Amino acid sequence: MTQLTRELLDSSGPLLLVPDAVLLPEGVADDHAVVVADGSFRAVGPAGELTRTHPGLHAVRLPGHLLMPGFVDAHHHLTQSFGSALAFGEPSEIFRRVWVPLEGALDEEAAYAAAKLAALEALRGGFTTVTDAGTRADVDVEVVASAARDAGIRCVLGLVCNDVTGDPASTAGPSTAGPSTAGPSTAGESASTATVLERAEKHLARYAGDPLIHASLAVSIPEAATARTLHRTARLAAEAGAIVQIHVNEHLAGVERSLVRHGLRPLEHLHSIGALGPQLLAAHATLLTPRELTLLADTGTAVSYNPVASAWKGNAVAPATAMAERGIRFGLGTDGTRGDGFRLTDAAEFAQRIAYGLATGDSSCGAGWTWLEHATAGGADAVGLGARTGTVAEGLAADFLLVDLATPELALSRDVPWELVRRGNRDQITAVFVGGELRLWRGRPTGWDGPALVRQAAELARAAVEKAPITRVHPTSTAARRGSVAR
Repeated sequence: MTQLTRELLDSSGPLLLVPDAVLLPEGVADDHAVVVADGSFRAVGPAGELTRTHPGLHAVRLPGHLLMPGFVDAHHHLTQSFGSALAFGEPSEIFRRVWVPLEGALDEEAAYAAAKLAALEALRGGFTTVTDAGTRADVDVEVVASAARDAGIRCVLGLVCNDVTGDPASTAGPSTAGPSTAGPSTAGESASTATVLERAEKHLARYAGDPLIHASLAVSIPEAATARTLHRTARLAAEAGAIVQIHVNEHLAGVERSLVRHGLRPLEHLHSIGALGPQLLAAHATLLTPRELTLLADTGTAVSYNPVASAWKGNAVAPATAMAERGIRFGLGTDGTRGDGFRLTDAAEFAQRIAYGLATGDSSCGAGWTWLEHATAGGADAVGLGARTGTVAEGLAADFLLVDLATPELALSRDVPWELVRRGNRDQITAVFVGGELRLWRGRPTGWDGPALVRQAAELARAAVEKAPITRVHPTSTAARRGSVAR
């Protein structure tokens, strides 16, 4: 038996890969193979057939391995990685006290290192695509693009299009105009609106043809943009085949402010101005009424379900099993919490079980396949890349993982999809491919020095956190324990 080595996989030419099994849309297929060439899957089918039809290719046997699509992170903030250790024990709307100040303290060097560090963690966790919701750092967004590109990960790159100046939450007085209407509006509009929309158009055109970077627009929260900008960015993205990312119905405080200002909840407000639709990716969506679920289903709007963020930051849990039942498009997002695709799928199922399943006696809660599907193909669809990645299929980008099934956690599996969700983790990932190129081998990036980046990022992170006017509610765990013991 040939020992699997990096040299067998790190090739500039076509590859014929023959694992023990391939995870296809219809399920796990034994004795299948794939041909990878020019960054995409050239062929997918029974191993014997592909061996016969490609006699010029040496078959690389991958004993004990599953070839599966790479995970798609539907919601991330790449330049927030320096603050990942600050997110514990904090109440909601942490972005006001931690993320905005932190990103404001980043220069180009720090923003690049933070984004590349996040990309490295994502690759280590089996993500081949990350969806960045836009940086608030005062740098050109190309800094983030370069970091993702240099790391070798696919990135849906958001450009923040906020045009309401100051803190939107501080102007929560009632609106005298009633619910907003679609189209241009001057109510609360800043002089920068035209500039913001011009930048949005340029951003959407900037990365046309880039093999790894896919442009998108972003608005931090509905309050941060005027009705005109919310409406216009939706149209621009739809015309460009891109998405708009907005944090929607995430925190109770935000829902209440919208009710006071517009007489509508945030998702309802977006619907009233014509911003819902297949081009919108609603991040979090943890607080949804039955009517809002209907709006999502009827308009084809997508959601990023972020279960670990719900647990870490005290949000509610999005009703993802209900979304799946109603055909609502959604992917799974880390929100920068923890870059491990398998643990994310586990959290997705577990959160549904705790929040909804136990109360109703639902012992399945979507089972394993639901969460694997929405972490891969469903996620790719939600972020606008369903025609490009997320599935092992002929013609799609060769973004995939080689997962070692010969481990104590997986070797005895009788239901591989559910076992991957329940017992999979990043340690079982042997290799990560993006665009047909080997990007990670046994936890280490190929072509660049991962440990050196980690050392550099640690130094820059300390300086950035010390500089930023961050306000934390909760002390460190050690200090909190001391205080508890003292009482």
